[in-house]
Amino acid sequence: MIKNKIVTVVLPAYNAGKTLEQTYHEIPFDMVDNVILVDDCSKDDTLEVAKRLGIKYVIKHDKNKGYGGNQKTCYKKALEIGSDIIIMLHPDYQYTPLLLSSMIYLIANGVYKVVFASRILGRGALKGGMPLYKYIANRILTLIQNFLMNNKLTEYHTGYRAYSGEVLENISFTKCSDNFIFDNEIIAQISNKGYEIAEITCPTKYFKEASSINLKNSVVYGLGVLKVSLLYFLNKTGVIKYALLND
Repeated sequence: MIKNKIVTVVLPAYNAGKTLEQTYHEIPFDMVDNVILVDDCSKDDTLEVAKRLGIKYVIKHDKNKGYGGNQKTCYKKALEIGSDIIIMLHPDYQYTPLLLSSMIYLIANGVYKVVFASRILGRGALKGGMPLYKYIANRILTLIQNFLMNNKLTEYHTGYRAYSGEVLENISFTKCSDNFIFDNEIIAQISNKGYEIAEITCPTKYFKEASSINLKNSVVYGLGVLKVSLLYFLNKTGVIKYALLND
């Protein structure tokens, strides 16, 4: 706990058995109160490792619900146990848990209510192994999204995010997709509510065990991102009503 706020780290897991322990042991438990792991029908020993580590809340999906569906379960459980600050950390060790303290402090001190760790903000994306095509696509998509959504983010596609519990309670994240596009839909909801998103620099790590989507799925994701951003723009300009942004 920090500043009398309950801090919860959520781990949306799928086949994270090889990297979960390393991720877990780097979490700063001097300020983190709870860890929630949601296993989306992994085919490896993720559940066994989670139980051996003594993770407080371990939830197993009966069927694979997708990346977005996993996050929904994570956030609903975090809010259920009264979390004031909720941080999504991928258990595949692609994002370093050592940034958790900085992200938590920004929210606990009331500076921001949403903090993203950006792989693009610094200069280490390509050095850290990000494929060139993903880097270029990331930059192009972010440029278009910033224009359509009136933001100044360096990256919309990071999976390392911290939220005030207030934010998640005030948006309808359960209406978002169960797939990878969830991450961009929730940004649309956050922006629509007027919350500002802070960013900190995050080292990039790509390796065999780190999760990633293939080229075909990346194209589908990119088109979905553009659709969400365009619908957001049309909703803001009054041309249409985007159901995702209207409760």
